[in-house]
Amino acid sequence: MEKNMATGSSGKNILYFALPVFAGNLFQQIYNVVDTVIVGKFVSTEALAAVGSTGTINFMILGFMTGLMAGITVLTSQRFGAEDMRGMRRSVASAGMIAIAATIILTAISLLGMHRLLVLMNTPDDIFDDAYQYIMIICAGILVQALYNLFACILRALGNSKVPLYFLLFSASMNIILDLVSIIVLKMGVAGAAYATVISQGVSAVLCFIYMVKKVPILHLTREDFHVEGRLIKNQLAVGLPMAFQYSITAIGTTMVQMALNTLGSTYVAAFTAASKCEQMAGQAYIALGSAMATFAAQNVGAGRYDRVRKGFARATMFGVIFSVVIGLVMYFFGYIVTGLFVTGDATQIEGMVDTYMKYTALFLIPLTVVNVYRNGIQGMGYGLLPMTAGIAELVGRGSVALIAIHYHSYAGVCLASPMAWILASALLLTMYFAIMKKHPMPKKNY
Repeated sequence: MEKNMATGSSGKNILYFALPVFAGNLFQQIYNVVDTVIVGKFVSTEALAAVGSTGTINFMILGFMTGLMAGITVLTSQRFGAEDMRGMRRSVASAGMIAIAATIILTAISLLGMHRLLVLMNTPDDIFDDAYQYIMIICAGILVQALYNLFACILRALGNSKVPLYFLLFSASMNIILDLVSIIVLKMGVAGAAYATVISQGVSAVLCFIYMVKKVPILHLTREDFHVEGRLIKNQLAVGLPMAFQYSITAIGTTMVQMALNTLGSTYVAAFTAASKCEQMAGQAYIALGSAMATFAAQNVGAGRYDRVRKGFARATMFGVIFSVVIGLVMYFFGYIVTGLFVTGDATQIEGMVDTYMKYTALFLIPLTVVNVYRNGIQGMGYGLLPMTAGIAELVGRGSVALIAIHYHSYAGVCLASPMAWILASALLLTMYFAIMKKHPMPKKNY
């Protein structure tokens, strides 16, 4: 099921790759959404706020690992596009060693510093204990989530985006069952939701690994493939670390937004959590387009086909804009309806807050398209540091608005923080893209 994206229709390659990634990411988000829905319905609104208050921390830690895994497998995709199977296998072996080392370090730092971080974020007292318990369990399971992302990124680097989806479908179903059992039957509260998430993603990792061993012979590694090559590791980290730090920089901005939100109280946190979960599910379409563009660009750069890279950017942008218009209209006029999914009883107290978030977000989805498509595409071309500066632009935009929101105790300001980040980052990324493409002019046609 491996696919060389350096041949065939650019638009079809991107769309056929992106659709399974979108479905897979959507079900991965269901892990978190199911946690919040069941916690909000069967535990309490305070418990819902506790789970939601750790979302930015979760994104900061696991986002770092996701970015690292995607970055260190860019070379795998380029070698596959160039039909260098030996180089591809060595890059896979090296990526595995990097992933294990990074996981050990990140898990230790997360577990040791979590209490202090929650205090720094002004986590409300009435949800602090539940928030701490939930995020500590999630951090203890960083390894299984990192391994799944590594295996999925390797398969996607080879053009296979369907198999990771199949395993996530199974694991999402498992997560729902475990949530219901641990929270409703066993009365484990937020801890049950956390354990369900970790166990389910662990199953995804195991199934992915078994598939790679049994069904993908070109990934059968030998002892020679694990020979440590300093230059190879350096090249992988040159792309992987900027991508990882880019996620972390973005997460720092969202943490500042969470700090602003926490000053408003747990009711606002619960409303923001409900709205943001639904917005994040829609946002998986942009992440899927970005993932497709990264693989498409990497394979075509490996094959020396910059003309196809241009076509890929154009097609992915078009798909993203169409989706933005459609989903934006739904969010703007009907977004508030999701409130009832997350709380029991009278939802009018937070319904207006959810509606505000949805309306502000719906107006700025096209810049979000640009951020995901161009950032990932440029990274797939082998540029690591340049896209990271777009992450800094996001931090400036998101952090500045968050600070203003803290000063004025403004919920509307909190909701506008991410749109401002998208606008600044998209402007910078478009500038980068055109500057890069000037170095690779279109070949002249012979008439």
